[in-house]
Amino acid sequence: MSKQFKEWNQLKEQLHNSDNEQYFKERDIFWASIGINIGYEQDGKGEIFSRPVLIVKKYGKNIFFGIPLSTKIKEGSFFYSFELNGQTSSALLVQARIYDSKRLENKIGKISTEEFKKLKMKLGELLNV
Repeated sequence: MSKQFKEWNQLKEQLHNSDNEQYFKERDIFWASIGINIGYEQDGKGEIFSRPVLIVKKYGKNIFFGIPLSTKIKEGSFFYSFELNGQTSSALLVQARIYDSKRLENKIGKISTEEFKKLKMKLGELLNV
């Protein structure tokens, strides 16, 4: 299957040069342009190569540690499932990384405080920290 690297690189340049500033906090969930990636790394979908991303740790107004989400239910130590807006989402813990806030599109929700604590515990166990 061919990936749209050329289209993503054009959009990535536009995002880099944009003045997009989104206010975000830990526990927020946004649609984010995460792009087209290689191998088994998670890709975004649609025209802006996006998917929901949970903000785990804010490191300033422009950068955060986030986890991409999926509506496909995933089991095992690499994933954490929770309810969001009446639908089950799986946090792809093993795909967590640093993102720039220019990738953020629009806020779609917020994970509960209790679920966030559980997710962070499972992420800590996965990372063995």
